[in-house]
Amino acid sequence: MRTRIVLADDHALVRQGLRALLSAVPEFEVVGEAGNGREALRLIRSQAPHVVLMDVAMPELNGLDATAHALRENPQLKVIIVSMHATEAYVIEALRAGAVGYLLKNADAEELERAIRAVARGERYLAPSVSQHVIDRFLRVDGGDQGGGEPTLSARQREVLQLIAEGRSTREIAERLNLSVKTVETHRAQLMQRLEIFEVAGLTRYALRIGLIDAAI
Repeated sequence: MRTRIVLADDHALVRQGLRALLSAVPEFEVVGEAGNGREALRLIRSQAPHVVLMDVAMPELNGLDATAHALRENPQLKVIIVSMHATEAYVIEALRAGAVGYLLKNADAEELERAIRAVARGERYLAPSVSQHVIDRFLRVDGGDQGGGEPTLSARQREVLQLIAEGRSTREIAERLNLSVKTVETHRAQLMQRLEIFEVAGLTRYALRIGLIDAAI
């Protein structure tokens, strides 16, 4: 059986490069490409892939929250986060969202194929530069030991943070997330309190630092 794959990245050249690499493997079939997280969710619903290669910083909906949404609808789906960041915080957030793989964008074709085969078999795959202690820390954090790392944000808080950083108004965020303006204001206040950041420029810098948005936004 061929492994059906969806590519989700907001850079067309990256998607084209991944498609070209995967087309060389007869058992792999790319069934769709998405340029943002919401488009990725629509493709996942319509194309029923086995594996998704998911970028983190995408407009509309970031890859972490797209992963969490997709897995709530289809727990059998395997998501590999493909990122330029190898830091512990990024990997832990990806694992917390439900990803079973984490691959760096400088990986070669052999590693890409190895990662897809591993997750398709039901295994976890982390880039070699991501050490085992990251997994150990994730298990501790997931069990409640935060260990002094980055503040933990809910999926909704990350969505609101991303949209604020993209320059959306409170009303625009409410319409996009199908929430009341008052609810968005509450999320915004809780987010600022949680991060101890009380102005939009600071929130934007934070979203950039944790990879929710690209520097180009």
